[in-house]
Amino acid sequence: MKKKVRKCGGKRKFVKGRYEMKTKALVLAAGQGTRMKSNESKVLHQVLGKSLVEYSILAAKGVGVEEVCLIVGHKAEDVKKKLGDSVSYAMQKEQLGTGHAVMQAIDFIEDASEVIVLCGDTPLITKETLQMMLDFHREKQNAITVLSTIMEDPTGYGRIVRDDKGKLLKIVEQKDASEEEKQITEINGGIYTFDAKLLKHALSKLNNNNVQGEYYLTDTIEILLGEGYKVDAIATSESDDIAGVNSRVQLAGVTQVMKRRINEKHMANGVTFIDPENTYVEPDVVIGKDTIIEPGCMIQGTTVIGEGCRIGYHTKLTNMIIKDHVDIETSVLVDSFVDEGTHVGPFAYVRPNSHIGKNIKVGDFVEIKNANIGDGTKISHLTYVGDADVGQNVNFGCGTVVVNYDGKKKHRTTIGDHAFIGCNTNLVSPVVVEDHAYTAAGSTITKTVPANSLAIARAKQENKENWVIKKRQE
Repeated sequence: MKKKVRKCGGKRKFVKGRYEMKTKALVLAAGQGTRMKSNESKVLHQVLGKSLVEYSILAAKGVGVEEVCLIVGHKAEDVKKKLGDSVSYAMQKEQLGTGHAVMQAIDFIEDASEVIVLCGDTPLITKETLQMMLDFHREKQNAITVLSTIMEDPTGYGRIVRDDKGKLLKIVEQKDASEEEKQITEINGGIYTFDAKLLKHALSKLNNNNVQGEYYLTDTIEILLGEGYKVDAIATSESDDIAGVNSRVQLAGVTQVMKRRINEKHMANGVTFIDPENTYVEPDVVIGKDTIIEPGCMIQGTTVIGEGCRIGYHTKLTNMIIKDHVDIETSVLVDSFVDEGTHVGPFAYVRPNSHIGKNIKVGDFVEIKNANIGDGTKISHLTYVGDADVGQNVNFGCGTVVVNYDGKKKHRTTIGDHAFIGCNTNLVSPVVVEDHAYTAAGSTITKTVPANSLAIARAKQENKENWVIKKRQE
């Protein structure tokens, strides 16, 4: 007699003529990661500026999950410090398997309809793949849906065991697999969607009768199948989606995949990468069309780059706002703003809290920090401008230094429109140079320079004739 397939029992609220699903996510992040050879939690190692576990959390939230619980253990306090209140936490004091990990979050599961279970070390999982799994789970009304993929070399992964008709029978771990089962190429991705009520029911029946003496989450499949519930697996064609990180080599590998995905997304949107293999762009970066990114660049954080820019080779940008048609050559810019038509570099350093206006030249070996630079100003070379408010169309001569620190406090300098700062001028803050004023080369300015005035603050030149001849004779 054919066994009757039983319906799933998750809690669903009837709203506006349909059942509303409450989907929660559990992220397994308790493991020690001994192969990383690190004092840091494995899930906090970074791929292009984000920790491994953040990618899993973002993917879950990308499919509408509002509540995420992290199962923590090793270095739990470090993980909590990094992620703060963005998620809730459950503690797995002893690492007794994936099933045991999920057991620690029973209270979190309580009012859910569905529970997505993810790994904290699979940063390549995407919201699109999770959505595919969710849609399949709901359409088939499964008790469990497993995300799987096909791998030519499945060594190390749990195998998806099916019958002759393709029905899922069980998942067998590599260590427990028979020689025949080890030949299976459909592998378990370690990511699942569960009917929440049935998950709790299956967890109550788990045992650790296996080679490792652990409670396997995958054993819930046999439990629920044995009770007549529907369980199935859906394969993603992107096998990279489920790639885990257990070593520094694997960390480098997933970084390369992530880099390629990000760069290809920008190229599809009209950005030119001269050498995508040697260009590193973090996932939250925005780049406008017709911008050219040269080799060796690192573009980090929340940087936003406008259209028609050129980011020259070996430039590093962190949390920058760069408007249209900006040209940057081999420079470092951090936490600042650069307006349209401006040129920066080579070898310039723009430090935090700087606002650089339109059509400005910031040349070689120029450093700007916590300064506002007005439109049309030229700071061509070998100059430091720190804690300053600079007007429009100012010219800085070579070797100018804004002397902003007195040993205890930082002070600001103000320079008016159309001022001319001669070479090797020291502007000792706090000081004001008014509109259209000039400073003579080599001056140390400590007092206000009135508008339309020339300030000369240097010793008078004295020539001692024949001094060298006399010295030689001595």
